[in-house]
Amino acid sequence: MKISLKTIPHISNKIAINLNLSGAVTMTKGLEAVAHEAEKILIDNVKKEMALEEKAHEICDANEEEIDFMLADERQLFFMIKKKLAPEYDVILNYEDRFSDISHKILDELYEEDLIHFDVTENRIKNIIYNAITSFLADSSEIEDLVMDKIRSYKKRYIPGTDEFEILHEKIYREELNKRGME
Repeated sequence: MKISLKTIPHISNKIAINLNLSGAVTMTKGLEAVAHEAEKILIDNVKKEMALEEKAHEICDANEEEIDFMLADERQLFFMIKKKLAPEYDVILNYEDRFSDISHKILDELYEEDLIHFDVTENRIKNIIYNAITSFLADSSEIEDLVMDKIRSYKKRYIPGTDEFEILHEKIYREELNKRGME
């Protein structure tokens, strides 16, 4: 599952919380500092993928007539272009490998910034970070469905994309995260 800029603060909070609850880590400057460092790395990674996708879209748009003439599948072509350009943008397309790489980067940054101390293997800490990311993303789609069901159950109709809808959506989303101890 793809990480979005909107979910990054929640994921970074979950990373900090899970590290704290693990008992394997001592935080030197608290949860917020750990979450902040994780957030920076996640934002950097998502922005790299956004730049990659933008370039792939530009290439598809520039060759739109040829794509139509050849009756090529534009989505498949987009993915092939993205795959070809991924190393240039330092993006790993396989999500499992990508989240593992991000987990290593977060661990390295937390250690270098002296935000955590631990007496267990680095791999154990990396796995805590990795599991925080993947479990959040798995729970996120479930939460998203629940939030949309709640919004649809209201007598008043909220139109997706409006400010009113976005505010209500964010409020209910945060409530669900708090209920699950994810924020």
